[in-house]
Parts: sequence; C-alpha cells; structure tokens
Amino acid sequence: MTTAAQRSYFGKALVELGRARQDIVVLDADLATSTKTSDFASAFPDRFFEVGIAEQNMIGTAAGLAACGKTVFASTFAVFATGRCWDQIRQSIAYPGMNVKVVSTHCGISVGGDGASHQALEDLSLMRTMPNMTVISPADAEEAFKATLAMADWHGPCYMRMGRADFPLITGKEDEFQIGKANIMKEGKDVSIVATGQMVALALDAARILKEGGVNAEVVNMSTLKPLDTETLADSLARTRCVVTAEEHSIIGGLGSAVAEYLAENENYPLLRVGVKDSFGESGTPDELMHKYGLTAENIALSAKMVIGKKTKKRKGFLWRK
Repeated sequence: MTTAAQRSYFGKALVELGRARQDIVVLDADLATSTKTSDFASAFPDRFFEVGIAEQNMIGTAAGLAACGKTVFASTFAVFATGRCWDQIRQSIAYPGMNVKVVSTHCGISVGGDGASHQALEDLSLMRTMPNMTVISPADAEEAFKATLAMADWHGPCYMRMGRADFPLITGKEDEFQIGKANIMKEGKDVSIVATGQMVALALDAARILKEGGVNAEVVNMSTLKPLDTETLADSLARTRCVVTAEEHSIIGGLGSAVAEYLAENENYPLLRVGVKDSFGESGTPDELMHKYGLTAENIALSAKMVIGKKTKKRKGFLWRK
C-alpha cells in the first residue's frame, strides 16, 4: 500500500493556496522544515513569518494578522500548539472568532522516539472543548491536503492535527472532503467502527480481520470531531446497533468521548473505545508503541467482537436495543 506523510501534503496545499490567494499568510515556530511550512516559505517569503521558539507569540501575531483581514495558518508540533498556547488560543483566537487555522504535526503516540514530552495525546480534548473552534483530524495525506484547502474557505478558528510518520493512503484525489461530514469507508451491518486520523486505515484492516470470522463491520471516517457528524453516526448505528471508536489519542476527551456524549443523550447502544488509556507515552519505535498501547487492527477487531456481544446483554435492568 502506498504511504505518505500528511505534513508533506499540507505543505503542498499551502503553496497551492498561496498561488490562488493573496490573503494567505503562514507562521511557524522554528519547525518549518518539520511541519513543511518551509514549502510556503520558499514560494512566498514575503508572506511567511518565522517567529522562532515563541509559540505563544506566534498565536498573538496570527490573531493580529487575522484582524487585518488575512487568512492565517499557524503551525508547530501538537504538544506546543495546544498545550503551551492554550490560553493564547482561547483569548486571542477562539473568543473573538479570528480567522486563524492552527495546524499541528507530530501528534499521537506514533511520534516515536521523541517520547512522552512530544507525544500529544490530549490535543483533541483541549481544542474540542474550546468554543468557536472547529476540530479536524484527517485520515491520510490526501485528506490533509483537501482539509487545508477547505479550512482556508471556512471562516473562523480551526484546529487540525497531523502525524509525523508516513500513513497508508486510503482516500483518493477524487474523494470528497467536507468539514463536518463523516465518510462511510466500508458499509456493514454488525458493528460500526468510527475512527479518526491514521486509525481509519487500521479500522479498515480490522474490518478485513472481522470479515474472516463472519462479522460485517461498517467503517466510518470521522475526520471532523467538531462539529461531529451526528447524522451519519445515527444512520450507521441504526444499521449496526453498537460502536467501537478508534483514535491515536487519549480515550478521554477525544473521539470516544464525543461519541459517548452523543449516545448518552440520544441512543441506547453499547460503545467500546480504542485509544490510549489515560497514560503518557514513552520512547520507542512507532510500531512498538502502537502495539504496546493497543492501537492495532487486532485490538479494534477484538473490541468489535466484544461490543457485539453487549448488544443483547442485560445491563442494570434493561436490554440494549436489538
């Protein structure tokens, strides 16, 4: 399977936007080579601003440029973008609704050897609770490219996370991407696997594993966590009546929590969450860490079998819908 880094396609999308629109400006915090904003810097040096290791200042500068009518992309690693800059994002971007797109790379456990200090497992939670903030987690490099273009046309604050490593390309140039819209990657009737980011590819692998055992899984790419596409989620659950979520993030506050919140208020279907279980990461190769923390197709498939068993299991005096 062909693989590509999301950040590389992000860099290409910025250049395409720069050619088409004079209002596009890009900021980085001394990581342009890693985030691939260096592509834009080479093509449009007068519209690129290197702020140095001063992420909080970068957000303040981005807000000022947006106040002057610019469409601003501000990029750094996920741990810095959302953790170090949380107050600046809240006060200077989200609260006034500034047209700033905070785009992070190096999210999740697959950052690998950089260790816990650089493995953002809380960023979706931090941004999802922020009023006015749109939150995007593309499934692959092609979707990262399209999401970058879409954010430029989406007025208001956005946060997009991307990984460090090459991911499988599971979408094509012709596939539609729309902010706030989930995509059914595979139809099924026995269980819904709702995934985001690179876990979508693993969810498809899990569906193939399940098929060998006679289980027909539906795979939903929830590339936007906020606003959550509850219509597609409800349609999928009407078919399958149970759900597994999968994310390269803590199970607290991210996709699993978003789906759980929807279920708590709307539906009575069982849910299991695949993600990092309330812990920090550690140093290791991406594959080693993904396996250690249970972010594998095999674990998704096992969780799917377990949640299917819950569909007819009596729990606290009532039955799950069947």
